[in-house]
Amino acid sequence: MRGFAFYAVTTVTLVVLVGWALTLGFHGPGDAAAIRLSGIVAAVVQVAGFGAVRLVGPRKVVVGWGIGALLRLVSLAVYGLMVIKGLVGVPAVSALIALATFFFLTTLIEPLLLEL
Repeated sequence: MRGFAFYAVTTVTLVVLVGWALTLGFHGPGDAAAIRLSGIVAAVVQVAGFGAVRLVGPRKVVVGWGIGALLRLVSLAVYGLMVIKGLVGVPAVSALIALATFFFLTTLIEPLLLEL
């Protein structure tokens, strides 16, 4: 449980820091809201994916990573469709770049924190 909580806190911290950095490049109308929304989506999906990896245990860690990867792919596709169709009401470019960036960076730290 300690490792899961540490991963969640680390993920949220990384998303906040990277989100702030992204606002330096995306400063148009609605971009900050798009980055915030993408950060929330990424944090929820990543923590759920990490939970899946932890749930299957060390013997089936590849299965857990596969479930997490599929979860990220599906959420990116659904979120992308919602953003492109205008259902979310945020700029598509900043929202999708932010979500992909959050997923990529938080996926990199996942193996490092899996052993905790």
